[in-house]
Amino acid sequence: MTESFATFEAVMDHAVGLAARGEGRVEPNPAVGAVVVDGDLRVLGAGWHAEFGGVHAEVAALESAGESARGATLFVTLEPCCHHGQTPPCTDAILGSGVARVVVGLRDPSPHADGSGLSILESSGIEVEVGVGAEAVARLNAPFLHLLATGRPWVHAKWAMTLDGRIASSAGDSQWISSESSRELVHRLRGRVDAVVVGIGTALADDPLLTARPAGPRIATRVVLDTDARLSIESQLVRSACDGPVMVVCSPAADAERVSGLEAAGVEVVGCGLAESGRIEVGGLLEEFGIRRWTNVLFEGGSEVLGSLVDGNWIDEAHVFLAPTLIGGRAALGAVGGEGRARIVDAARLERVETTCVGRDVYWRGVRAGAGAGRGVSRDC
Repeated sequence: MTESFATFEAVMDHAVGLAARGEGRVEPNPAVGAVVVDGDLRVLGAGWHAEFGGVHAEVAALESAGESARGATLFVTLEPCCHHGQTPPCTDAILGSGVARVVVGLRDPSPHADGSGLSILESSGIEVEVGVGAEAVARLNAPFLHLLATGRPWVHAKWAMTLDGRIASSAGDSQWISSESSRELVHRLRGRVDAVVVGIGTALADDPLLTARPAGPRIATRVVLDTDARLSIESQLVRSACDGPVMVVCSPAADAERVSGLEAAGVEVVGCGLAESGRIEVGGLLEEFGIRRWTNVLFEGGSEVLGSLVDGNWIDEAHVFLAPTLIGGRAALGAVGGEGRARIVDAARLERVETTCVGRDVYWRGVRAGAGAGRGVSRDC
């Protein structure tokens, strides 16, 4: 039976759902979905951008519809491209398909687009409507839009903590606060980001691999913020550098011999300026990530790294796992260090908060107020 919809918004919601299938595979491109419908909003064809360098959503949908696209309506989440990149212009395919109308969720603010594709379609006699489902499209593509607007990637911050807010005991023990189900979710998150970042304290204490297990659609660069280049060449990170990229970010004044040893072991060493605290300056680091066109980066701690992110208001999306455990102890490490906020009214706040039970833990996911668009749903456990 042919799928059909009651409203334009419902068709665009379906296109957004298709677009989401490309997350982790299409970056630094946006996630895009497209649907071809007839006058009764019955689906004639559908597609999505499945991988970077691959067929764009509009072309996939039009190929799926075939000759039935003539005189039909094409719904697409983002403005069709009109330039030659990894693939030919989508506007050419649209004009050749014979569609009568194109409904677009969001105008593409990229310098090579920014309304040019829409103008080409309109000047060729195709009816164009923009803005249907724009909020959902912007929410899906918040990291892509953020990179365009700021030159920095979307910053995910993740931590697991006990009910009393500790991420390690007074003796430094932290494995494992979260449940196996929570850790599986973190591995899925690692598998769709461009980089996983930890501080040298975490690297020395836990000797992590920071890989996604099982592997996801992306292989993240594993980044250690290591002012003095102290990461051991015997660490799991360095010994696995041939299996996936490892980067150490240090002060330009770091010991040259240690730097050379890391580089000889296959680690990329990047010099970065320091903040007044003597730690890596996060703003400069994020600019470096943006130059590399990294769209999503995941910071996993430790406490002082997370504190630097909060102090600088750098967190765009938080992933917090709360375990039904109490550790106690004045010396037990809190989740977020740094300078902190003096007044509650100045606290960083999350919106679009989703609350989910994951195994025995509670998982909170939220976006910094003002980052991205739209509102989320809170679900009871």
